[in-house]
Amino acid sequence: MASTTQPRRKVRERREDVRRRVLRTAAEMMADGTPYTELPVQRIAERAQVARSTFYLHFPDKSRLLIALAEEAVEALFGEAVIWWRADHADGMDGVAHAMRQMIAAYREHRRVLRALGEVAGYDPDVADFWRRRMRGFTEVVQERLDAELRAGTVDPEMDAATTARVLIWTVERTISAHCHHDEGGGDERTARTLARTIWLTVYGVPPAPPVRDRVS
Repeated sequence: MASTTQPRRKVRERREDVRRRVLRTAAEMMADGTPYTELPVQRIAERAQVARSTFYLHFPDKSRLLIALAEEAVEALFGEAVIWWRADHADGMDGVAHAMRQMIAAYREHRRVLRALGEVAGYDPDVADFWRRRMRGFTEVVQERLDAELRAGTVDPEMDAATTARVLIWTVERTISAHCHHDEGGGDERTARTLARTIWLTVYGVPPAPPVRDRVS
């Protein structure tokens, strides 16, 4: 009986090729200036040289296409920050500043997809669920580090690790998104350094001493 391994491999390779072509085509069309919400499936399929029915075999709807595009973009956005949170922090504030520079650069590279992700997540439950899950995953990385610092006694013992992690993740993401939307790049370094200072002081800063009250004689 002849082996079916090679035919199956070829089918799998063809499917992966079609998927890559569709994703690349959608990204190129967005790079040309067409907003994601204005990309018709038919135009994407025609430019990718696949049948409309073939498109739907890989992506049941445009939400699934956006999620597939966003996987790489979101990973690139938070990748360097995850590395920093898991490092030893021996390089102090310079290390987190480097991570912020990388996040800003990644956002600029994938800005069209990330903007579409934020827009569509506002009304599409599948895209919103994807975005929440990914943000929750990155928040858990930060919380794990904060919990470890609390156990080591290197941060304020009154810190609420879970809430602090959420505030930091959303502050960074929203700040970079707004910054890249309104700034062409001239303020990137200032923004990176300011975010770095905010993160560092939030985690490792010493809380202010309580005010001294005058004794009543």
